[in-house]
Amino acid sequence: MDTITIKRALLSVSDKTGLVELGRALARHGVELVSTGGTARTLREAGLVVRDVAELTGFPEMMDGRVKTLHPMVHGGLLAVRDNPEHQAAMTEHAIGAIDLVIVNLYPFAQTVAKGAGRDEIIENIDIGGPSMVRSAAKNHGFVGIVTDPGDYADVMTELDTNAGALTLATRKTLAAKAFAATAAYDSAIASWFAFADQGEQFPKRLTVAMTLGDELRYGENPHQQAALYLPEGPAARGIAQATQIQGKALSYNNLNDADAALELVAEFRDAGPSVVIVKHANPCGVASADTLIDAYRAALECDSVSAFGGIVALNRPLDGPTAEAIADIFTEVVVAPDADDDAKAVFAKKKNLRLLLTGELGDPRRAGLAMKSIAGGMLLQSRDNGFVADADFRIVTRRAPTPQELADCRFAWTVARHVKSNAIVYAKDGATAGIGAGQMNRRDSARIAGQKAREAAETYGWDAAKTVGSAVASDAFFPFADGLLAAVEAGATAVIQPGGSIRDDEVIAAADEAGLAMVFTGMRHFRH
Repeated sequence: MDTITIKRALLSVSDKTGLVELGRALARHGVELVSTGGTARTLREAGLVVRDVAELTGFPEMMDGRVKTLHPMVHGGLLAVRDNPEHQAAMTEHAIGAIDLVIVNLYPFAQTVAKGAGRDEIIENIDIGGPSMVRSAAKNHGFVGIVTDPGDYADVMTELDTNAGALTLATRKTLAAKAFAATAAYDSAIASWFAFADQGEQFPKRLTVAMTLGDELRYGENPHQQAALYLPEGPAARGIAQATQIQGKALSYNNLNDADAALELVAEFRDAGPSVVIVKHANPCGVASADTLIDAYRAALECDSVSAFGGIVALNRPLDGPTAEAIADIFTEVVVAPDADDDAKAVFAKKKNLRLLLTGELGDPRRAGLAMKSIAGGMLLQSRDNGFVADADFRIVTRRAPTPQELADCRFAWTVARHVKSNAIVYAKDGATAGIGAGQMNRRDSARIAGQKAREAAETYGWDAAKTVGSAVASDAFFPFADGLLAAVEAGATAVIQPGGSIRDDEVIAAADEAGLAMVFTGMRHFRH
């Protein structure tokens, strides 16, 4: 049927937002209201006439409310195909009245989990009757309307007013699709809790993931690709997807991908002094810590000012006016910060296309979680790379031990290297990157490219020598041959940090000793693809 006139509505909601207004709108159209428990009480307190479900079924609510709507008088009224003679005969024989509209939202399962409730309370917040009614009504959308989202109340009321108390088939189809998505997401949350939290499984046999559309993006990595941002259902760790955009044009797929990489890296320095990260195409091209944000920005920019053009800047401190002025000197796509003062916002207001994203408190880089990546025909799933090796666990493998400054530079380079696409080589000196080589098919080329970038920076700024001279160099994985390490020696590095574990470790260590380098092994690899 194209339109159905709503004569009876069943309302049972945990979220009472907009309930009374909707109830009044239905009553204006002469709709009989049938309800349960707290929903009925709320409607009655607003002066509306409500019929109890118990009156409809002939059975009281029982078992602490677990059983109230699971009854043929309810589901017969929802599932009956109105133009089917056999269904009509069954309705007449058993005095089953049709239910034309269902307003249901489910027990707050995810919210109960998020607040840290005990297992018994979590189990009690698994809704049974609600999803059953939702699915019955959605299946029979040819004759029944189903509303699961209070955000749809206004549109439903408008359509009832426009169509003299009737809903169109197009609307019922749309609402049914949302209803099935809602129950699927709800069951996904329950299944995930049982698998991960209750049973402690790392990789359950069946994995379900529920996401909600955040924004449709202008396009994907390239203009011929379509793209969208989806957000996890229920509570989630704050990240770039939850940042507040203060100004600038809409974010693109690449903006979000790069900003995520920048935020993940700058979070490594959340407890450090003022620190700045500059990212281009998901790779850091400059990272620095200093006494002030503006000094940290300038030091990060000096690492590779060519790549920084059109990049993403992330800071570990609230953005101030002077730093904003410095950033605005070159074309920057996105700036990410915990907060920004009025002076900084005023500076960026003159750059209408520059996006400013405020994240609030930076996330914990050591937090647990899962990372997913699609491949043709499947999905790869792994735990986050949140591994950490303390300085005390570094193993010195060369005759010369690193000096305190070299050890600090090793730590800094190692922190950055885990966020650089493999094969990754990072030179660092005095709390700033001196050269970064990313994404090469062999480690020697990454070391050479990073050294070349450092020499170009020296020419650009008129330095006497590249900052890689006297630097520490980090490799995200072991050197399979000595050639990569020798390329670092040519760039001027004096200390090396790497995982170790190659069958040619002895050859690499010997090369380091011959060059007078200090080298430490971490025992932990940080590939990033």
